Amino acid sequence: MAPERIPAARLRYTDNVSMSTARSRHRLRKFRFERPQKIAAALLLMLFGQCLWVSAARPLSETDYQFARCGREMWEHPSPLTGYFTTCGNIHDGTLAWRAAGLPLTLERILAGQKSTTSTWEMRHEVGAIKLLLRLPFMLAALALGACLWWVTRRLFGNEGGYISLALYCFMPAVVRSATYPNNEILAAFGIFSVIYMAIGVSHALQGPREKWRPRIALLTLALGFTAAAHIAAFVLALLFVVAFIAWVAEGRRAYIPTLLIVWVLGAFFLLFASYAFHPDAFSYVFRSAAGRIWVSFDGARWFFSDPANSAFSVALAGSVALYGASRRSRYFGNTAPLLVGALLMLLATTGVPSEPWLWALPFLIAFVGGVFADALETRGRRSFLWTTGVVLVAQAGLCLASLPGITS
Repeated sequence: MAPERIPAARLRYTDNVSMSTARSRHRLRKFRFERPQKIAAALLLMLFGQCLWVSAARPLSETDYQFARCGREMWEHPSPLTGYFTTCGNIHDGTLAWRAAGLPLTLERILAGQKSTTSTWEMRHEVGAIKLLLRLPFMLAALALGACLWWVTRRLFGNEGGYISLALYCFMPAVVRSATYPNNEILAAFGIFSVIYMAIGVSHALQGPREKWRPRIALLTLALGFTAAAHIAAFVLALLFVVAFIAWVAEGRRAYIPTLLIVWVLGAFFLLFASYAFHPDAFSYVFRSAAGRIWVSFDGARWFFSDPANSAFSVALAGSVALYGASRRSRYFGNTAPLLVGALLMLLATTGVPSEPWLWALPFLIAFVGGVFADALETRGRRSFLWTTGVVLVAQAGLCLASLPGITS
């Protein structure tokens, strides 16, 4: 009798790395563009197409020009006024979006041989693709977050879980909206998702040979610096989750947490300082301002779940929570971690500066839904769950496409 096959979706993050996980890691060392990667690429191309359509239909706003102007100043001639970082003042909600919006225009000016004094308004007439250049970094951030989400969920839940999660993500109106205008929210969402799953990876690396520690620790430091440059509140939350998950997973290695915490905080602050062009006053302003104030609020969750364009995902999430409570096979670390993070972020708000923590929560909730659905597809009711999954994905895609005209306004 042939031995029972262990389904890919049952691979779990455990304290001791199993032989099946080790074989999976060995297979993934060399990137292969095979059927799973092609399906993921096709879904990401659909997201990119939606973003291009919305960006082309949405006119440039005053906010777009402000981000572009101040971002260019950061790259081309920072500190034009005494005591201020740019003519926009001392940026206190993270410089990353401003720099991302200004960098393509600065590169275009350099390649075209234009003078540094060329204003963004003048570039509107000289550069036909200014709208795309201004918004492209945020589209790429959304695509990178989708790729990261697919990679994580595929490793955790198998191909089916990865497809479900990525499909839900690629047809999420909030993702398309945040990817088509300059903002720190999509960058912070990418940063905090990457940080938390890198931290889980570091936790497992601590159980193995020391030579594998350094690259993962260094990569996590870069991700924390990226997140801090996007939004200081996101950095604080990410750091708290990092400590919590490492303390949870890395049994026997918790004594390293204080040392690692010092490395990560100092490294992230150095990168944050660099994002302010090593301007001390502007760097200190991010701590003197109210950018890091966080409080509990139901406004974000109420707004998101009351939007008809998100109704299919809302139903899927409610069903996943019910299955998680009813089915013991779904209550494991791979599902519990994104549920906890997503639920906590969904119920937070920054009281000092406008931000959208509910958007930061979205990738985690999508990962949770993908994990629970993947578990359900391994039961005897696979056929009925397969139909349910198909209906949910088609409904969410239809609602998203129908909502795109409203996003352009």
